[in-house]
Amino acid sequence: MKIGSRTIKTAIGTPISISLAQLFGLSNFISAGILTILCIQSSRKRSVMTAWQRFLACVVAAVLSVLFFELFGYNPIAVGAMLVCFIPVLVWLKVTPGIGTSSVIILNLYGAQHLSVTFLVDQFFVIIVGIGVALLVNLYMPSMDKQLKKKQDELEHYFQTILNEIALYIRNKNENWDGKELQQSEDLLEDAMELVLFDKENHLLRAHHPYYDYFKMRQKQLELLQRMLPLVSRLPDQYTISFKVSGFFEQLAEAVHPGNTAVVYLNELEGLRQIFDQQPLPTTQKEFETRANLYQLLHEIEDYLLVKKRFKESDVNEAQGHKKRPG
Repeated sequence: MKIGSRTIKTAIGTPISISLAQLFGLSNFISAGILTILCIQSSRKRSVMTAWQRFLACVVAAVLSVLFFELFGYNPIAVGAMLVCFIPVLVWLKVTPGIGTSSVIILNLYGAQHLSVTFLVDQFFVIIVGIGVALLVNLYMPSMDKQLKKKQDELEHYFQTILNEIALYIRNKNENWDGKELQQSEDLLEDAMELVLFDKENHLLRAHHPYYDYFKMRQKQLELLQRMLPLVSRLPDQYTISFKVSGFFEQLAEAVHPGNTAVVYLNELEGLRQIFDQQPLPTTQKEFETRANLYQLLHEIEDYLLVKKRFKESDVNEAQGHKKRPG
């Protein structure tokens, strides 16, 4: 069984907060540990947000506890009446995640059976220690770059397989491919985007994530590949330009990588279009349908390449784009 970083941080932060509370001579020092346990979060952004929410909720809890317990006495009915007012106030302030944390302070104040300025200050420092230690421990978040790079490599392998299988089908009408890489790519992209969004929350000062645009780009390309398959299935194997299109798909498969050399293949695609335009006009309905499918396929391939071209600055000088570069 794998132990997650949140479990480890909880195991480290809790004894630290209890030790600090004892060192400072705070009563209810165990409560500092409880607050830390409740405040450990899975990301830095959530940690900062909930730290503020929980601190504000604890302050509101302390104020209302003083009012209700001093007015109505230290009894369960006063606790219930206080909660009836307390929870709607937190909802109004939009700090409901602090309900559990502030309940610790409420019960501490109730258990004291008498409130003094010294005890309230003591509880304030319990809050500071408990929430503060959780916030500091949560500053450490393991990097996800290695996981994201692995998913990038796996996705590019799937794309290479898809493009090569399309080329094989066009050339040999090979129907042995089960298309599983399409579903695998979809699943991987979904997992990768979840990781990216989660990792963004661990970088408070970084508005842009380097892998976000990459996986978004691949999502659009995958949609285009899926749209190409019905067109490819309707191409006749004896059509001359079909073999050139097959070779072009093989080149695209070799060029699947994180960089941007799309301009090279856009220029080659333009050459394919010129060959296509020079073909004799169709004389039968079947030839007409074939030409229409090829025309649409070339359009989809262009969109596929344009998505990559817009992804980042080109790695190829556009003036030299007619020269093929290694992928």
